[in-house]
Amino acid sequence: MRLKVKWWHVALLLSVLVALLSPLASGSPDGLEKVAEDKGFIKQAKNPPFELIADYVFPGVENEAAATILAGIVGTLLIFGLTYGVARLLRAKRSRDQERSPVRESRPPLSSG
Repeated sequence: MRLKVKWWHVALLLSVLVALLSPLASGSPDGLEKVAEDKGFIKQAKNPPFELIADYVFPGVENEAAATILAGIVGTLLIFGLTYGVARLLRAKRSRDQERSPVRESRPPLSSG
């Protein structure tokens, strides 16, 4: 049995690996936050309208590193699942539209040069 690896398999694996390394990220504020602190307008910042996982720490997990890793993996899988589902729906719609169309598109032959 031959395993067919697609680009998104590799992208998903890399994303999960990056999530595993997330506790090693710098604890310093990011560039925009640093500028806002330096220029004195950090107090004008507003909270986001909603947060799924506040401060990138999964709630209910005592160990902060494990909570950060779990938040990263859950976020990665949620975004992947959403994107994959939308892509599948769009592919199915395009396939149905092509089947219903009286004129089928034909692709030009690939050039050898």
